[in-house]
Amino acid sequence: MKRLITALLGASLLSAPAYAQSAWTGGDDQPTNPLACSGESPAAEPGEYNGGTPTNAPDRNGKTIKVVDIPKLVGVGYFASTSSGMAEAAKELGNVDVSTDGPTRANIDEQITFIDNYITSGVDGILFAANDPVAIAPVLKKALEAGINVVGYDADAEADARQWFVNQALPNGVAKSMMDQLASEIGEEGSFAIVTSTFTTPNQARWISEMQAYTEKCHPKLKFLETVEAQEDNILSFNQAQTLINKYGDELKGILGMTSVATPAAAEAVQQNSLCGKVSVVGLALPNAMKPYINSDCIKSTILWNTVDLGYAAVEVMRQVADGTLKPGDKTVKAGRLGELPIVNQSQVLLGQPKVFTKADINDFDF
Repeated sequence: MKRLITALLGASLLSAPAYAQSAWTGGDDQPTNPLACSGESPAAEPGEYNGGTPTNAPDRNGKTIKVVDIPKLVGVGYFASTSSGMAEAAKELGNVDVSTDGPTRANIDEQITFIDNYITSGVDGILFAANDPVAIAPVLKKALEAGINVVGYDADAEADARQWFVNQALPNGVAKSMMDQLASEIGEEGSFAIVTSTFTTPNQARWISEMQAYTEKCHPKLKFLETVEAQEDNILSFNQAQTLINKYGDELKGILGMTSVATPAAAEAVQQNSLCGKVSVVGLALPNAMKPYINSDCIKSTILWNTVDLGYAAVEVMRQVADGTLKPGDKTVKAGRLGELPIVNQSQVLLGQPKVFTKADINDFDF
């Protein structure tokens, strides 16, 4: 409760009493692991493998494999771009036949039906991005029991329902990218506020906790003003950004958007208030949503991950799983043009640090 009250009072990381320095509304109480301020942090031990194992899988080493990709939904830019990365990897490898199929809406029941149908029709591998980590687990276990290799990406299932998961970013990596970019835009002593979904949304709460820990370690003079909720609603996100602008005036130098809705909405508020170049917006958002603001030089950047690389890595991992060259206990996996990717969290392959998109390259991406 103290955490919530002090944050709502707008406690500053710099000037508030010591207890208020952990008072970021939305943060959780779990241990944090801030990355190094500069250079690379030492890789953590991946731990004991906790993924699943296919039953009586045939020898697929070096043989052409038929793989189906079943994302949350098809027909959207995000998963069109992961599919293009998969096609790129398959072409390079020369012995992977990959196709994408799935529901046209993010519906777990429909996704399960697609997976079940491909188990029946027969494939060597299934790639998936789960709509629900628990609900999808039984059908993925069914695939493993049928000897099919199963690899997730983007959105995981229960660990024992797949072999490996390609994780696009870890919370402390998101934190470092966000806070380093913010500091580069507003200076080391600038004041900022956060627009999030809700104070209890798990992934955003974790990001905020890691952001706090990293800021205290690496950007200790940045001044935190407050966190506001916007429910991942476009109108509410705009209104909350407008409220922050009105409330703090010239003191507000930056807004952090924790959702793909909040970030472009905050950019729109900055633009409508003729504050381009005076208030920075740094956050997580799809490049397409931010192109108008970045190309007009109102906003400098947006942060996400390279979704083409995410799909590319998923196929590279699937190939090595099918070949038997990626095994429990390994610490890295070779991933074509991406080089060696680290294995973390027992059975996850980490794509790497989030990508910062700027005017220099944002138009090269379509999602």
